[in-house]
Amino acid sequence: MNSVVLIGRLTKDPEVRYTTGQEPMAIATFSVAVDRPVRTGQEKKTDFPRVTVFGRQAESCEKYLAKGMLVGIQGSIQTG
Repeated sequence: MNSVVLIGRLTKDPEVRYTTGQEPMAIATFSVAVDRPVRTGQEKKTDFPRVTVFGRQAESCEKYLAKGMLVGIQGSIQTG
């Protein structure tokens, strides 16, 4: 099972581009600052996963999201 839920703040405004072809599709990309749980005596650490959104959801990201906003993301992880 490949399922992930992230909660964090946008590091910059989403970048949206459109595919070419018969039916253009929106693709939004952005990164999210996600804090790791802090253990006693350790420094705070933050991860910056890159997020890609397709279709109408990508258009909604462009319209409603901006740098610094707190967002919740549910999806799957791909590495490489």
